[in-house]
Amino acid sequence: MKKILIASILMAGISFAGFETWTNKEGKGVELELLNVVEKDGEKAGEFKMRDGRVVILKASILSQQSADKLSAWQPPQPHQPKESVFDSILEGNLERLKGKRLAKCEDATKPEKYYVFYYTASWCGPCQAFTPKLVEWYEENKNQNFELVLISSDRNDKDMEEYAADKKMPWPQLKFKKTDEFKKNFQHGVRGIPSLIISDLDGKNLGNFSSNLGGLSELVRTGVKEPTGGETPTAGHAARP
Repeated sequence: MKKILIASILMAGISFAGFETWTNKEGKGVELELLNVVEKDGEKAGEFKMRDGRVVILKASILSQQSADKLSAWQPPQPHQPKESVFDSILEGNLERLKGKRLAKCEDATKPEKYYVFYYTASWCGPCQAFTPKLVEWYEENKNQNFELVLISSDRNDKDMEEYAADKKMPWPQLKFKKTDEFKKNFQHGVRGIPSLIISDLDGKNLGNFSSNLGGLSELVRTGVKEPTGGETPTAGHAARP
């Protein structure tokens, strides 16, 4: 039955848009998607997907020379290489994420394609307490590969930082408390009050404070436009550290 199926595939001459044409030695072709190159009975073979979702394996020996050469030259897709950023040296290995009610080492942090959004906040800050639930909702609705949000705490200690994260059910990674002073010294984002929501490209360019413009931030992280408009500076409603 399998031999009949394979023969019928390459004799059918059926074409489906988006699939490559593979031909047998008689010149009959069919449109298939090559998924992988494997060994079958001691020779190279292709693992192909048909348009109806079925997967078949075709040996190089039954293919035309052109298709056999194409099979031989096939390379698996290369894994995505994350882009480097000026923040890598301090963020890598120093991020935490809420697990239950505790902050634990963030093992699943992924590097963004375009931007970091740094959330400057603290538990003692009244405006931050009001703003954070809105930001949690925004993050869950807008998270994509273009950006990652990292919390930079202005709390008095890591316990306050952890309790704040648990109370607000924060889904994003946070920089370890002991690294926050170093971060603020190395990357002076012009924060004069909190909450502040600074977006930066991977080269470290500050693109604005969007704490009063989540709509504009949504557009930026969705489209990946390099030069945003609408970023705002902290207003009088922001809290300074007591």
